Amino acid sequence: MTVTPPQPPRTPWEPQPPQYAPQYAPQQYAQPPYGGPYAPQYPAPYGAYPPPVPPRPDYASWGSRVGSALVDGLIPGVIASLGLLGLAISNDLGVVFGIAGVFYLAAFAFALWNTCYRQGTTGQSLGKQLMGTRLVQARDGGTLGFWATLAHQLAHVLDAAPLYLGYLWPLWDERRQTFADKVCDTVVVRVG
Repeated sequence: MTVTPPQPPRTPWEPQPPQYAPQYAPQQYAQPPYGGPYAPQYPAPYGAYPPPVPPRPDYASWGSRVGSALVDGLIPGVIASLGLLGLAISNDLGVVFGIAGVFYLAAFAFALWNTCYRQGTTGQSLGKQLMGTRLVQARDGGTLGFWATLAHQLAHVLDAAPLYLGYLWPLWDERRQTFADKVCDTVVVRVG
């Protein structure tokens, strides 16, 4: 028989000695990645945080718009002026009109391809690509497509009607839009 020595009485706040030695370490659980069970849950309820502010697009300057328009107008102008070679080749009016007609048709086809198809699908005509600008929809930044770009080109009549004021409007407009841009809800932005 074994006798245990008497133990002094313990107060309730003193730690009790262990009754047995643990054989295994207590199991550790991984903490959730968001900081524990009492961390706020995401997504936050509607209105808890202000909506993110989208970055303001970098609108193209008036000078870069003029530069791209000059390039876009220069190429078909050179093609059409080649039609005047008919005067140097022949004195026959039929030949002159035939040669001029072919070159004018080629200039029109190039302008249609450059300003409607190419700009409608990529946002950039050759002039806009050279100047580093792009024509996009104001609401979402997407391209316009062929028919909407054709309508945009036809809307430039509004820019010329009141003494060409619409072409100067981007100088003081907040989004640097012409009248045609306002009607078609488009903007010209810088690329890169």
